[in-house]
Amino acid sequence: MSDFGQASAVALALILGLDGDLFRIVRLSLGVSLSAVAVAGIISLPLGAALAVYGFRGRGPLIVILNALMGLPPVVVGLVVYLLLSRSGPLGVLGLLFTPGAMVVAQAILVTPIVTVLVWRAVSEPWAAYGDALLVDGASRLRAIPELLAMSGAGLLTALLAGFGRAIAEVGAIIIVGGNIAGVTRTMTTAIALETSKGNLPLALALGIILIALSITVSAIAFLLANRGIRP
Repeated sequence: MSDFGQASAVALALILGLDGDLFRIVRLSLGVSLSAVAVAGIISLPLGAALAVYGFRGRGPLIVILNALMGLPPVVVGLVVYLLLSRSGPLGVLGLLFTPGAMVVAQAILVTPIVTVLVWRAVSEPWAAYGDALLVDGASRLRAIPELLAMSGAGLLTALLAGFGRAIAEVGAIIIVGGNIAGVTRTMTTAIALETSKGNLPLALALGIILIALSITVSAIAFLLANRGIRP
């Protein structure tokens, strides 16, 4: 059997055997990424909806900037967060550096522009279709936002899934602020990089299989929602 075949067989055995080290890494990855998406959602849902509903000076440039920030270089975000959270940084007193909290912050910064732009696009459509009717019925723009968000359920879920897909695959930023500490800040992506460099291919491959399965599942659900208009 080839080296790849042997590594694949051991990787499948680790997955099917519910290896403890493997699934500790998976649980931490999911916890960090879901937390980052939750933080991003708290910011992005009202911000994206407000961009769709309100017209104000600077709105156009702000939307352009948010679109540009969707491609933020992860290592730069990691460096900025590192400097902010380091002992001599302005937020060093929080003691978050090299903890899952720092990784959540870095991922949330990367995810927020993506979710905001997708929420803006999702809410813009019902606002264009029903905005006048809502205002005629006496609802203010602020009071119309919850109704518009409810109408945009599938689009909002797609936005959050896209954010999760971005977060779960991240490595550059979180390895800088998390340090890839075993049992503390080691996620699937950082573990794959480390274990591959160490020659521990079965563990790296097992993590890669799980990561690909998660990414494909999230992408497939987001695609179906975006193209079929499914309401959650």
